[in-house]
Amino acid sequence: MLRVMVNGKGEEASEGETLSSLAKRLSIAADVYIRNGFAVDGTLSLREGDQITLIERGKMPDKAQLEHMMTARHTPFVHERVKKATVGIAGLGGLGSNIAVMLARTGVGKLILADFDLVEPSNLNRQSYFIRHLGRPKTEALKEQIEEINPYVSVEIHTVRVEESDAVTLFGGCDVVCEAFDDPASKAALVSALLEGRPSVKLVAASGMAGFESANTIKTIRRFENLYLCGDGTNEAKEGNGLMAPRVTVCAAHQANMALRLLLGITEV
Repeated sequence: MLRVMVNGKGEEASEGETLSSLAKRLSIAADVYIRNGFAVDGTLSLREGDQITLIERGKMPDKAQLEHMMTARHTPFVHERVKKATVGIAGLGGLGSNIAVMLARTGVGKLILADFDLVEPSNLNRQSYFIRHLGRPKTEALKEQIEEINPYVSVEIHTVRVEESDAVTLFGGCDVVCEAFDDPASKAALVSALLEGRPSVKLVAASGMAGFESANTIKTIRRFENLYLCGDGTNEAKEGNGLMAPRVTVCAAHQANMALRLLLGITEV
């Protein structure tokens, strides 16, 4: 007999038994078969120690099943680390809204989101909002989206303008904070407040992602021990050089990826 894990539960299987026959025996109406993190054909035979996820299309799994599915799709031990982490996101515009969605999909256990603004039509060209969100606080609209992606991620929202004086109160308990403001003065104030008030918190900031120059110029650099900067450092938003979805989203992905690396204990860019 073989010992395998199926949707997070230990099961026994016979030598030569296939994934599809296993699903049938367990009365699981599987349309998708994932073995050890990869989607495979149901005709493949099981092996000792296999981590199997059987998915029925269109059906919402319970918390344990969803967590097992995410664990199976990630590199081993990644999900276990990130689900225990807390990430703060200051500013929920083109950068912050996309960072939040990416980290929710990555399975970060808790997100602390802060922004004072409402969703407006001009946001729709690059921010992760929809027509149905117009006029609503960005914090509430984003929390709703995250609940639709992964209802088991804890989301704490603060519909406030983040000031230097309250940055530590809002984000001091985070493992990583992503700075995603539009205003350079606000960026500098947040970074200064956290580096001084909570020097152990790792910061991932951004500068330079406007226009439609090559996305290859956007990169991540390490400025100080706990400060990382994403962007090209040059192309700021101004008349004739607006913020557009492709480069903004590339920069947001740099921030989210650096946040993930830091949560995994990787400090190199």
